[in-house]
Amino acid sequence: MKVGILLITHNNIGAVMLRTAIDVVGISPLSTGILAAASDCDPEQILADARQAARELDGGDGVLVLTDLYGATPSNIACRLHSHHELRVVSGLNLPMLIRVLNYPDLDLEALQQKAVSGGRDGIMTCNNVEGAQRA
Repeated sequence: MKVGILLITHNNIGAVMLRTAIDVVGISPLSTGILAAASDCDPEQILADARQAARELDGGDGVLVLTDLYGATPSNIACRLHSHHELRVVSGLNLPMLIRVLNYPDLDLEALQQKAVSGGRDGIMTCNNVEGAQRA
């Protein structure tokens, strides 16, 4: 059994990020789903779609939901899923976060949530000169 991954983002951010992460990793070792929330979307319809997607993606170990911006519609929808399914939510989706998640497909839901957070945070670097990058 494995954790499913659901991306709920503004517009096509999730689709582009997932496609790019799979290109980098080479495969998607976890079941994944994407929901796009346009600025004129019906949040209740997206919530219904998210509930259905979570049911379909759960391989028995729950679902990790990744959203792009805390406090915005995708994140608010994800947070409302808690009462209906075994899942964890992480906001602030970035490419390093998603790649980290795909690289640890055998972790349980709680550990995978922590990998998502550390991957997102540790993937932020600054490069102010030719000598190299520094953690932000």
